[in-house]
Amino acid sequence: MMTPDFLYSRNPDSYKNCYGHALLIAGSYGMMGAAVLAAKSCLRAGVGLLTVHVPRCGVSIMQAAVPEAMVSVDSDERRITSLPEELDCYDAVAVGPGIGTDEATQHALLALLERRAAECCRPLVLDADALNILAAHPDRLHQAAGAIITPHAMEYTRLFGDADAQAMANLHELTIVRKAHNTTIFAPGSAPVENHTGNAGMATGGSGDVLTGIMLGLVAQNGAYAAHYGTNPCSLQQVADLAVHLHGLAGDIATDAVGQPSLIASDIIASLPEAIKRNAQ
Repeated sequence: MMTPDFLYSRNPDSYKNCYGHALLIAGSYGMMGAAVLAAKSCLRAGVGLLTVHVPRCGVSIMQAAVPEAMVSVDSDERRITSLPEELDCYDAVAVGPGIGTDEATQHALLALLERRAAECCRPLVLDADALNILAAHPDRLHQAAGAIITPHAMEYTRLFGDADAQAMANLHELTIVRKAHNTTIFAPGSAPVENHTGNAGMATGGSGDVLTGIMLGLVAQNGAYAAHYGTNPCSLQQVADLAVHLHGLAGDIATDAVGQPSLIASDIIASLPEAIKRNAQ
């Protein structure tokens, strides 16, 4: 497992911008927990700054549950219907946890893909309902080129049917994190990488949202650190591999404490700092 400088040997003269400004687009009425979990895990993964774009119903929830995050407020009370005006100020963007598939939310995601394709916006992570929306609009799949997607088995089938994951990564220029017992990361023109951390206790609501947050935090750090210090960034496959490894390792550490049946997603976040320390050793 790689040990990137941005996570394990920070410059004493660095400041928060050196570790990335991430944008998380998440949440809807009744699903703000997904946004909170993803935001907390993104911050615990070490990102310097985090902005979370949420519907108006989620503002007080987010500011109370995650005071370290800044909040961008959608014009709609219950759902995501718009995007922050400036996207280029973020080092990475993640969309999906808890957003639902309302028609207005679909339009917002498709607008993001269109802007990204036209303006070369920062790296993108798509998860959960963002993948379900994308599956409903296969003609827009080309606009996601260069993104990381994190489908479980059903989400993968909606997107690609029974097609080979490596072939789909090559064809669509995607880094595909195919979540399973041994999650495998497929990237264009690269050999698949299989993960061996994690356990069955992590099959619990919110675990995927935690992975999305970790992924976003690491992707944002990767690009920002390289830009500030003139180093070569890790590949998206390497960053995705690290995120999956740390997510599983944190789940293993948490399971040692509470057991598989009692494990909840918040336990994974609580164990993430120890997972990062152990991986550095």
